[in-house]
Amino acid sequence: MARLQAGSVPRASLFPPRFVVAAILVALSMPLVGCGGGGKRHRPARLTLYCGAQLEWCELASAEFERETGVRVSMTRRSSGETLAQLWAERRNPRGDVWWGGTGDGHIQAAEAKLLEPYRSPRLGELHEWAVDPEGRGLHHTTGAYMGALSFAYNRDWLGKKGLDAPRSWADLAKPAYRGEIQMANPASSGTAYTVLATIVQLLGEDRGFAYLEKLDANVNQYTSSGAAPVRAAARGETAIAIVFLHDAVVQKSAGFPIEVVLPSEGTGYEIGCASIIRGARHPDSARRFVDWILGSRAQELGARARSYQWPSNRSARAPALLPPVASVGLIPFDMGRFGSKRTRARLLSRWERQVRGGAR
Repeated sequence: MARLQAGSVPRASLFPPRFVVAAILVALSMPLVGCGGGGKRHRPARLTLYCGAQLEWCELASAEFERETGVRVSMTRRSSGETLAQLWAERRNPRGDVWWGGTGDGHIQAAEAKLLEPYRSPRLGELHEWAVDPEGRGLHHTTGAYMGALSFAYNRDWLGKKGLDAPRSWADLAKPAYRGEIQMANPASSGTAYTVLATIVQLLGEDRGFAYLEKLDANVNQYTSSGAAPVRAAARGETAIAIVFLHDAVVQKSAGFPIEVVLPSEGTGYEIGCASIIRGARHPDSARRFVDWILGSRAQELGARARSYQWPSNRSARAPALLPPVASVGLIPFDMGRFGSKRTRARLLSRWERQVRGGAR
């Protein structure tokens, strides 16, 4: 048998060039297998959520939505004012997909500024009437997910030591007996306090309402930046009375503090916590999926687990047991579209700063 010389190859073992090229093309077209293989990898669906609800609820809802759907959620918790400012700053390059929570007037202002995407969820038929169209224009830029009513809370130990009767009405809060005994937030920084301002104007009319707010100002010892801060101060015994949303007062009462909650006899205003899709969302499918999910009864019942005691917007969802029946609260006909608009809000806040705080002590 003939020996091969070093470096030589039998001619019979050589493949024609065209076969080599074909083999390479076939190999490149085959899926990868083996170590680290497994075919084409799909990136998981994602969602960027701007949340204005209570932090614990934001975290719980994000985790549950991710667990149920597999959509990876990046959540940031901010107040309504902060979120609105962020949406405006990002309007040419949106980073967020959904804004959920926070007072409805913020969402309405975002809609006016063309920062939200219209969306009619298939769950609209499951919702209470007040949640279907908070804007009142039939455009469906935002949808109500929960509602919270205004109330005031008092520290019964404090009032007992001072021999003061418990307030029962908005009119009571302006009485000289409560001078320096009340805390509320600043309506320029707090959605809670702006709801107080809008409520008083709707109850009394604008001129009479501002005359009342001037009297009330004489009894206020501090305007806080946060809407829930006054009731925390009342729970610690740092003030007698706090004007807050009912759900914030219930949190302190349920924790064992000497807090009693009052729904004013004249009637009261309310907030609607909304869910909105951000215009230009990077993950629109995930955004629609989250809005549909948060409007569902099971998702809305998560609020009580996070100690967020608002009334759910889905008619089938159970309200937290610590809340009174919503029919007993005495809600006023609150014009969310008008008082949530940027123009009305700016005018009322300007008058409040000039007439109420301008004459402050």
